[in-house]
Amino acid sequence: MTYFTNIASPSPMPSMITHTTLPAATSGGGTGVLLATVLSGAFLAALITATINIWLARRKSREEECDRLRTAFAEAFATYSAYKEMPYAIRRRRADQPAEERTRLSETLREIQARLAYHQAWILLESSTAGTAYQDLVNQLRAIAGAAMSSAWADPPLDNDPGMNIPPSVIDLSGLRDNENTYLEAVRGHLHKTKPWWSR
Repeated sequence: MTYFTNIASPSPMPSMITHTTLPAATSGGGTGVLLATVLSGAFLAALITATINIWLARRKSREEECDRLRTAFAEAFATYSAYKEMPYAIRRRRADQPAEERTRLSETLREIQARLAYHQAWILLESSTAGTAYQDLVNQLRAIAGAAMSSAWADPPLDNDPGMNIPPSVIDLSGLRDNENTYLEAVRGHLHKTKPWWSR
């Protein structure tokens, strides 16, 4: 009876097996969760880095675009100013080389006219408001400075140093001031609209 009783009695082994296998399963699950957490963190860090890099690239691109527009608008005004100076240049032409001076000044004026036409077309395509303001400025320039150039060609060239000082009573371009301000205000408004929000 003792023999059968020992055989029939439950063995403690299943309980021991259960206790040894459960921690192993739990450990494997913890490793998986830890690995998933690490991978998720790495993915999130990569995503944040990529987002920052894209934002920085877009910011640089927007700033470069604003710089390009500022330069282009300034060059247009510089060309206008070059035309505006032509009445003075004609009056100050050399008296001892009339034919050469006519050729030189006429060629200079031709180049300025070509640049004015380019800037008029470009600005009108970039901004209708600034383009219209520049067109009005150029039209007024041709009327006022053009008349001053005609008068300068009709007068004899200067042959003395004091004559280089040309007073407003001889060349008066003050009628251009309002159109200049209108153009500059239109440019300022356009640049403000295209400027990135973080630099406004």
